[in-house]
Amino acid sequence: MEDGFRALVSSDWNQCLSPCGPFDPIVFHYPELAAEIGKVFRDYTGNRIRLSDALDVVAGLTGGMLSAGQMDAYLDAAFELYPAVLELAGWCRENRVALMINTTGFKGYFQRLFAKNLFPVPQALAANRVIDYRETDREPPFVFDLRETADKGIFTAKVARRLGLRPDKVVVIGDSGGDGPHFQWGAENGAELVAAFAKPSLIEFCRSRGIEIGHFIGKAPAASLAGAPAEGGDFMKLVPLLEEVLSR
Repeated sequence: MEDGFRALVSSDWNQCLSPCGPFDPIVFHYPELAAEIGKVFRDYTGNRIRLSDALDVVAGLTGGMLSAGQMDAYLDAAFELYPAVLELAGWCRENRVALMINTTGFKGYFQRLFAKNLFPVPQALAANRVIDYRETDREPPFVFDLRETADKGIFTAKVARRLGLRPDKVVVIGDSGGDGPHFQWGAENGAELVAAFAKPSLIEFCRSRGIEIGHFIGKAPAASLAGAPAEGGDFMKLVPLLEEVLSR
């Protein structure tokens, strides 16, 4: 078992561990694109368009990528985590639970996040490379280019195999229909499923496919309160589940 890890948490990031959306760094610098980019986000998280098509639209709207300085400015102004996410990351490290960030967000966002020591470098990162500042000295051991939401389960499986972990030693965390294929992989392979601030698109994806979500954390705002903060969600409440997974 590589590095002696005993379990794997593979989690989405945007509106899951952090309140931000994957395209928020662009909207921060180009607020005039907010409506168009918001529609693209809703379309792919609702599984109405492919993620790769959404990324192509976003790249076309911006006409290029944000500089590292622009990404830093966004992080300095807007970086935020949900309650106890850092504490859970520390608990995972102390208990030999590997952490994988499995996201439709920009790789460059995480490169700057890690460079600024805002979040510990995880064991694995799957993210899109529309914004990519290339190699840095704080890269996770495993890095994947995520172009479709269906890639999430594929990459989680690869990391679990590299770490010598059975699928029932994996915990999948997500919030929207864009995480649906990841949950489907988890359901088919015996992983634990955690819905964080679950949106109707994830609930409907799972309901329509007979996927049972075993665990919930936090409460997403009602559709009528778009932009309102999510409620609750102390991530340290996942420790009993992780301890049960470790005991298998």
